[in-house]
Amino acid sequence: MTEVDLRTIGDRQDIAILLARIAQLADAGDPEEYIQCFTTDAVWDLTDATDLPMDVQSITGREALLAGVHERRAAGIQGPGSHTRHDVSSITVEVHGDRASARSYFRYYRGTDGIPSLAAMGVYADTFVRGEAGWRLHRRTITRG
Repeated sequence: MTEVDLRTIGDRQDIAILLARIAQLADAGDPEEYIQCFTTDAVWDLTDATDLPMDVQSITGREALLAGVHERRAAGIQGPGSHTRHDVSSITVEVHGDRASARSYFRYYRGTDGIPSLAAMGVYADTFVRGEAGWRLHRRTITRG
């Protein structure tokens, strides 16, 4: 393997770990840590909110993303005590220098303190940017199905 191949493998692994970290921080972590996983101008785009207690929305920038986290936590949609979990799998990552894209499946469960029920599933289509602090999520488009 070449040095470029090894770097690409490492980048893919770093991005997969970042995806897991974002899901875990959404469920039980500190909102400030969660927001640091995103670029300062990140976009979070929910295109279908069927069966979710929230509206279709597009949020831009860390400040707005942080406000969204607090709103979802206050509504009991995510966060400590909400008994919800995000599960991310089937991750594919394509790296192109300091930019990357990933596609993964998500499942959102409710009632995780007892018998969990699947409340939503769909696809995350993400783009990432590598900066001085490493990879950060730049854009997430969330579709259902």
